[in-house]
Amino acid sequence: MNRRNFLLKTGAGFGAVALADLLAAASSNPLASKQPHQAAKAKAVIYLFMHGGVSHVDTFDYKPELQKRSGQPLSVELAKTIKTSFIHDPTKAILRGSPWEFKPGGRSGLLVSDLYPHLRERADDLAVIRSCHSNIFDHAPAIYHVSSGSQFPGRPCLGSWVTYGLGTENQNLPAFVVMSDGSTKSGPPAYSAGFLPAVYQGTVFRGGENPILHLRNPVGVTDDAQKATLDFVNQLDQRHLAARGEDSTLEARIAAYELAYRMQAEAPEAVDLAGESEATKKLYGIDDPKTEDFGRKCLLARRLVERGVRFIQLYSGTNVGDDWDDAHNDLIGSHVKMAGKTDKPIAGLLADLEAHGLLDSTLVIWGGEFGRTPLAQGANGRDHHPYGFSMWMAGAGVQGGRAIGATDDFGVHAAEEKVDAHDVNATILRLLGLDHERLTYLYQGRDQSLTDVHGQGEFTAKLVS
Repeated sequence: MNRRNFLLKTGAGFGAVALADLLAAASSNPLASKQPHQAAKAKAVIYLFMHGGVSHVDTFDYKPELQKRSGQPLSVELAKTIKTSFIHDPTKAILRGSPWEFKPGGRSGLLVSDLYPHLRERADDLAVIRSCHSNIFDHAPAIYHVSSGSQFPGRPCLGSWVTYGLGTENQNLPAFVVMSDGSTKSGPPAYSAGFLPAVYQGTVFRGGENPILHLRNPVGVTDDAQKATLDFVNQLDQRHLAARGEDSTLEARIAAYELAYRMQAEAPEAVDLAGESEATKKLYGIDDPKTEDFGRKCLLARRLVERGVRFIQLYSGTNVGDDWDDAHNDLIGSHVKMAGKTDKPIAGLLADLEAHGLLDSTLVIWGGEFGRTPLAQGANGRDHHPYGFSMWMAGAGVQGGRAIGATDDFGVHAAEEKVDAHDVNATILRLLGLDHERLTYLYQGRDQSLTDVHGQGEFTAKLVS
């Protein structure tokens, strides 16, 4: 006997009445726009994830002492404090200075590498966090840790927690959109809803000119015929659900059918870039084959934010042999190629958000799962390095044109204002008006949260003007 029949046959059926009320509440729109816990700086997030590990000492963390000591060994005492994936004995490796110059950008004079000449022009928007750290030096666990607060798959990611806490302002588009240029080393769990209801999982958009397939009916299928078919399918789905009680995956599938139907009205216009001016397309680098793909994604992200989508995550570097992780054997080639693909589109995104009056309400985040060791791997490489690395934030009240925290003289360890993934995620939630300690979900007998028992709420004050 299942739970539903038990409640119907005992206690004069009053248990079934209570259950019906609970199911009615659960069946209300889970993505309806919700009020934050407190005043919010940001309404939406665009997370630019540099998949594979970007070298901090070659991009946003200038190290003159590293340059001076390039070719020399690191002290044995300091070398013993780190582990690497492919440098088997760090005590015998040599330091490698950056092959790129760092120059001041904007009025602030924030130092940015020659790898990012366009972003350097937007330096006054950037709050660079130079003291990120963890102890996870393999890709997939590190990506899970940054995304969900745990190095193990199965927990909800940041985007899912945000949509669970705030819903979305546009019911005709997905609340949480993911765009990638290939298959991530972590797979779909990086943008999974985990133990949250499946409706909060990220919706993947394709690259190219058609991010969403099948937006229009096949030839010969009228709108009325399609609506009648979907109504009949929905009746069958609801009957199927009623016979099985609560089922998050089934409920999400039903909601996805309904969203897909609504998207036919709004999504074609949202993903169609034809109406954008040639100047705007050039701003994002869509006129250049090198930057076209990521430029399209960045422009689409701005259009989605404009239309009320809550959380957009863009991955860069997910194609094996065409990613940041090629830095193992070819630091110069990989970073020139990958920075070249993303620099102009990201700078264009910041400028365009500002021009549309959206930068003040959109939090833009740039980062990856870890950095790259200041030690040389082979003749022209750098290994994984989680002990000190950089990310940056812009928009949504973040005070730009400055660096927060620091690594040591060689970029080995976070030395000042150490910040881990929990601190960063707690800060992101706070900027969205969500208290990371109050945003919880009952699972396995206790109230679970994105940051668990971690996360420094006071770190936010260092970012916000």
